[in-house]
Amino acid sequence: MTARPDLAEMMHPLLQSLIAAELPVLAAHGVSMWGYAVLGALDDGSVRTQAALAEAIGADKTRIIGTLDKLQAAGLITRDPDPRDRRARILTITAEGRAVRRSVRAEIQANEERLLDRLPEADRHGFLRALQALHQLPREQITERSPLDRRPTQRSNAAHDRRGAADQLG
Repeated sequence: MTARPDLAEMMHPLLQSLIAAELPVLAAHGVSMWGYAVLGALDDGSVRTQAALAEAIGADKTRIIGTLDKLQAAGLITRDPDPRDRRARILTITAEGRAVRRSVRAEIQANEERLLDRLPEADRHGFLRALQALHQLPREQITERSPLDRRPTQRSNAAHDRRGAADQLG
């Protein structure tokens, strides 16, 4: 046993603060946290259907319909019938959606840089390398899966890890 706090104990307040810092950026671009997660998943090109998108970002597929409606109305995504299955919809990020996603990401990462600048350079690089390595682990290598856990077992780059905390924000 060590004297250090648990990882979640240390990371949870940090994650909440990072999300709080992101919310004004998202609001300035007219995008919710879920909308940003959707744009990220579509920009990566890793998903094409609403069902695959919901799984990739850890959302209930009925819950994201409102988010998709808003993104489509804003011209950030398109939803077209799948020619192989007219009940399914093929999702595509538009050029405007890609520009919004990249602008939001640039602003968020600029804010993160100010935080990371507080660390000595070697610690900063080590922290980012460690975080990347842990982020790439399949969820089942981190914990036993709960039956209530809707997130996919394989993480994609599109699956923005803020999604669990975004649930807490509504």
